[in-house]
Amino acid sequence: MSEAVLTRTTPRLSAGEALAGWMLTAPAAIAFLLMLLAPTLATIALAFTDYELGAPALNWIGLENFAELLQDRGVAIALRNTILYVAIVAPASVLGGLALALLIEAGTRGRAAFRAVFFLPVVSLPVAMAAAWQYLLHPTIGPLNAALRAIGIAGPNWLSSSDTVLISLAAIGVWENIGFNLVLFLAGLTAIPRELYAAAEVDGASRAWDRFRLVTWPLLGPTTLFVVTITMTRAVRVFDSVAVLTQGGPNKASEVLLYAMYEEGFTYFRLGYSAAITLVFLAIVLALVWLQTRVMERRIHYV
Repeated sequence: MSEAVLTRTTPRLSAGEALAGWMLTAPAAIAFLLMLLAPTLATIALAFTDYELGAPALNWIGLENFAELLQDRGVAIALRNTILYVAIVAPASVLGGLALALLIEAGTRGRAAFRAVFFLPVVSLPVAMAAAWQYLLHPTIGPLNAALRAIGIAGPNWLSSSDTVLISLAAIGVWENIGFNLVLFLAGLTAIPRELYAAAEVDGASRAWDRFRLVTWPLLGPTTLFVVTITMTRAVRVFDSVAVLTQGGPNKASEVLLYAMYEEGFTYFRLGYSAAITLVFLAIVLALVWLQTRVMERRIHYV
């Protein structure tokens, strides 16, 4: 008996169906082109020119902007401040969000209320919240220093001292990000089957720490990877609190990469140089995402 070879043919779309498909995808494609791809390509092109805002023409200067970046002390300070900010905000936000999620998940009442309270900073206007923090951290009339004075401690000038300004901004960053991470971790905890905890307890994991180490933490791997990636990205692109509260001061002690890019482009009108800083910023973000994905992906258990 001879074997029959079965071939599966893909039905061809008619001209009308193809046109309908293109029409349905056209709005998203046009929005992607105009709002993302075109500005990105324009930024890449400007980074290799000496264009200044309002200038009638521009000149192609190759890598001169990047050579200047390597010698620019202001950009070096902004890069250092950005790294320090991320080093404080990212771990504190991730660990704090996880700890709060575990506490709320372990409770029996008020889960929705706690989620709403901690998520409030995420849905609030950054500029309005920055103004509120400016009052809270005011050296003379601020409630924080008033509380410190009540116990005999002289509070510092949080936002006007080079020693405390970056730490103050990092604390605000943690406050802004921890609620978002909390909600994500709560979603991850809810997805873990309860039967696994019972099985772990039968196998001898009677303590809460053992159940967390053997069940919760491994199964939170995908959620943790997502949370770390989002938190790192949000921390690197800090801008609103710096622009409203410190404007990069005092003495550039709080200047970060995005604010340096903004100053070069819209204060000194050097759009070409600002575009070069933007490319460096994008390269750092992509490198961070690639690195943490490569490192954490190997330790993640998908279920």
